[in-house]
Amino acid sequence: MDTDQLIRTLAADNARARPVGFVLALALLAAAPVSLLMFFTELGVRPDVMTAMRNPFFDLKFAVTLALATSAILVSLHLSRPEASMRGWGWLFMIPAGLLVAGISGEMMMPQRLPMMTRLVGQNSRVCMTAIPAMSLPLLAAALVGLRHGAPTRPALAGAIAGLLSAGLAATFYASHCTDDSPLFVATWYTIATALVMAVGALAGSKVLRF
Repeated sequence: MDTDQLIRTLAADNARARPVGFVLALALLAAAPVSLLMFFTELGVRPDVMTAMRNPFFDLKFAVTLALATSAILVSLHLSRPEASMRGWGWLFMIPAGLLVAGISGEMMMPQRLPMMTRLVGQNSRVCMTAIPAMSLPLLAAALVGLRHGAPTRPALAGAIAGLLSAGLAATFYASHCTDDSPLFVATWYTIATALVMAVGALAGSKVLRF
């Protein structure tokens, strides 16, 4: 059986199976309570959350993380199809990046009580670097289970995007605990933590999503 015929066969089998989006949603819903349990057991919501909600930079964290998760979900579903590529889809990740750039620009134009490096380093960088990857793992496993119901022909890339998906959701949980609201902190430490999960996703995807 040549490659083209194999891809057509996989696509036909996938069409008769449950839709990838349905399986992915169920898997993520099953994994989310595990990540939330980890969150509430080890971290919890910051005590001043009601006051923090009046800070636009606190709200921006959720806009960025949810935009990342949503973009990654859409791209993951696209990559679950045979011969799918990133062409025409990468622009979705410019949305969370653009929000961060806008936030950093806005913060730079405001009078600040703390130096830029203090805002960038923050007080929670170590927690951020461990909490987001840890809470991402159940979600990453669920995303890979969901994507296995598709026919991705670029398993490492699909796994990397699954890592972005899970890190975006985990970072949304973590954002309600983190007291560092500066967009500089988010752009630095959230991004590094997300890159770690993306690397794990690429490695796992290259094995789990290969057919």
